[in-house]
Amino acid sequence: MMLHSAAAQLVTVASESGGEHGGNHESLNPYVTGVGAFVVLMLLLWITTRFNRDR
Repeated sequence: MMLHSAAAQLVTVASESGGEHGGNHESLNPYVTGVGAFVVLMLLLWITTRFNRDR
């Protein structure tokens, strides 16, 4: 029964913290997030190709 009450408290806290905003944070711009992810992936690709050269 202790697990059930802990889960009920977590659901209550989660619904009170951001219920009216739909789960999106105001400072997260999808374009900035996408460009940042693209830059990180291109950096990882460049690092991988540097280590994968035939010598």
